[in-house]
Amino acid sequence: MQKIIKDVVIIGAGLTGLTTAYYLRKNGWDTIVLERDDRTGGSIRTFRRDGFVYESGPNTGSLSCPEVAELFDDLAPQCSIEVANRQSKRRMIYKNGKFRPLPSGLWQAVNTPLFRFRDKIRILGEPFRKRGNNPLETVGDMVIRRMGRSFLDYAVDPFIGGIYAGDPSKLVTRYALPKLWALEQKSGSFVKGAIRKKRQPVSERDKRATREVMSVVGGLQNLTDALSGKIGQEHILLEVSNISVRPSDEIPNGRWMVSAKVNGEFHQWYVRYVVSTVGTYALPPIFSFLGGKIIDSLTSMMYAKVVQVVLAFKTWKGMSLQSFGGLIPYKENRTILGILFISSFLQNRAPENGALMSVFIGGTRHPEYIKLSDQEITNMVLREVHELMHDPNLTPDFIDIFRHHYAIPQYEKSTKERLEAIEKVQQENPGLIIAGNLRDGIGMADRIRQGRTVADGIHMGTI
Repeated sequence: MQKIIKDVVIIGAGLTGLTTAYYLRKNGWDTIVLERDDRTGGSIRTFRRDGFVYESGPNTGSLSCPEVAELFDDLAPQCSIEVANRQSKRRMIYKNGKFRPLPSGLWQAVNTPLFRFRDKIRILGEPFRKRGNNPLETVGDMVIRRMGRSFLDYAVDPFIGGIYAGDPSKLVTRYALPKLWALEQKSGSFVKGAIRKKRQPVSERDKRATREVMSVVGGLQNLTDALSGKIGQEHILLEVSNISVRPSDEIPNGRWMVSAKVNGEFHQWYVRYVVSTVGTYALPPIFSFLGGKIIDSLTSMMYAKVVQVVLAFKTWKGMSLQSFGGLIPYKENRTILGILFISSFLQNRAPENGALMSVFIGGTRHPEYIKLSDQEITNMVLREVHELMHDPNLTPDFIDIFRHHYAIPQYEKSTKERLEAIEKVQQENPGLIIAGNLRDGIGMADRIRQGRTVADGIHMGTI
């Protein structure tokens, strides 16, 4: 058995783990990354076929924090941001047999058929409604209270379906949409909060957070591949099994012993810090030294099961796809969550005159869809696409299907207990950090920001 001394062991080579490892290595920390799969990148993976470039996991990110822009500064010119074109600003919502644009301004909101007239009138009183006082209020309850039912059904519900593949009646606003929750808590209303925020001075660094939809030139995997290259393959171990962590005082300044099986041989690392970035479902065997109640609190999270179906058309002859895509409200009783028109807002994703789209089914409301056969999924999706686009002749040149059993964490009421458990574990076990998308947000920007924060905290000695 090999015994190795390191500064930090990071468990998981997804975007969070790679970002953390990159910044630690950049600051001179002797770091090793352990990954159970045979590749880095986690859910991020780019495929290329017949002139199409498509993703099996996340399709886009957002420039919602300066840490994203700063990371790409470091990775240039090997890896470059691709900002989505203006079509990405146009979002479609399906209602009564037709895709309709989601309003982007007051005049459109007044004229759209998506919302009831009384809710359009009701929205005028939103700045004068009382601030909510329930810290565990769900997104659905908050939107109905402040804006009305039709805004929930035909704006927020499809948005939640597109982001979380979840149910707004179960997601807690404070955790799932913290910026929206903060608008009401700090300013008393969404409208007043948005106006106040717009008037606040913005630093040059924060101006880099444009909130634009983005990808990576050539596909998102170029980002994780670039990070892996900067870290160095010798500092990333793949196909690692039987990972286990326990406290140790066997070496000076060492607080943890991490054991794992690599290429059929057990290794032990004695380290100052352990950073876990894996999903909650993987935590119990890794941290078996923790009490059962703590583990139960850490793992009490639901994940949306999502099936992504890629449709590739070498020649597109259907309806105009000049938008980000179409979201399907749950109230419309369809079998898909939404469609992304990838080739409309990202460059070089399909041959000229072709089209590339991703269709999503399942989510927390229909987890059973993930068990369907490829043929059943194909039949379901094509039937829906034909009906939604009013064109029974649409025939893709190829279809690719990806099943994600742990696609998107759901920040429901159990989140409070989980965050308290994380805080307790970290306080009682210095040097152990529980990170990943079980906290701090689910988007790519959230993962980059968290990885940077963890690395900086270790380097500065603040965590």
